[in-house]
Amino acid sequence: MGLFIRPRMIAVFTTLLLAGCTADAAPIAAPVVSASASSASSGFGAAEEIATGIDVPWGMAFLPGGDTLITERQTGRVLRIRAGQEPVPVRTVPDVYFPRGDGGLLGLAISPQFDRDNLVYVYYTVAGAIRIGRFPLDSDDPVQVILEFEHGDNHSGGRLKFGPDGMLYATVGNGHDDAAAQDPANLNGKILRITPDGQPAPGNPFPGSAVWSYGHRNLEGIAWDAEGRMYASEFGEDTADEINLIEPGHNYGWPDVEGIGDTGNGRFTNPLVTFPTAEAGPSGIAVSGTTLYVAGLTGQRLITIPLLDGRLGEPAQHLQGVYGRLRTVEVAPDGALWLTTSNRQGRGGPREGDDRIIRFAPAGRG
Repeated sequence: MGLFIRPRMIAVFTTLLLAGCTADAAPIAAPVVSASASSASSGFGAAEEIATGIDVPWGMAFLPGGDTLITERQTGRVLRIRAGQEPVPVRTVPDVYFPRGDGGLLGLAISPQFDRDNLVYVYYTVAGAIRIGRFPLDSDDPVQVILEFEHGDNHSGGRLKFGPDGMLYATVGNGHDDAAAQDPANLNGKILRITPDGQPAPGNPFPGSAVWSYGHRNLEGIAWDAEGRMYASEFGEDTADEINLIEPGHNYGWPDVEGIGDTGNGRFTNPLVTFPTAEAGPSGIAVSGTTLYVAGLTGQRLITIPLLDGRLGEPAQHLQGVYGRLRTVEVAPDGALWLTTSNRQGRGGPREGDDRIIRFAPAGRG
């Protein structure tokens, strides 16, 4: 069974928990490849609450000068966080539509050329559509929409990140339209790869299309390892949440299969690892060294998985129930691990101070 740590004991046990150590933590998924604790990355120090009272934080990105930007899903605000200061609103994105489902202001990414162009990218829902836009930080210039397409009121995906190749990647849920996930001409149920100006990126598997991979139900996490391999987290429906190794043009099976579905004909690409849907609810993911970190919503836990040259080792679960639902996990430029909670969105019970942003310092440093 997984580890349960009482809140007053967090500082004592944080280094052990976040070291990727698998001791006393049985795997919660199959199939996996067994791995010893020595294959995990270095650990992290004690927890520090960076900000509290945030209205459902979702996207996170780090600015070159050391500040952090956070999106608030339900208000449409982008907040700037500086060490030791209260978060400051820097922009309210217009026309953000927060339906009964899981839309709103979601992903956030910083331009790879930020020192020159000062651009911040955002992913958000409007009535009947998804938009990806950009705006210059500390400016009154309007948000420039670089991509817009029709979308339903649920399964919005929302993660937005620049990849090692300088292209912009976006995870798009199927909008509760299962057939869309299997239609390469439809942008729903896909991972998209576009240029910083919003055009289909050169080298995409379907000429003239922004689609990078398809057959997805709802994805909220993407990350790359040191070798440039891309991983994505995906919510299942009744049986299996997934972590996938993403290959261009591959079909990941939804809605024909959930979890393991390749029968040997090569039509679908199987996940690297699956979790029972009640134990994970994988949202944001991040890579530090040779460990993949997964923020769990439904499971209210942080999951660590050793990276084994494109395969995944034995998952371990940490912080179970300590902070409630975890939405986003990111590794800061200084090596610290950041987490956000998602307890004020109407699922789960808010705690005093929610929602919060938590930082775990690199081991041995404050």
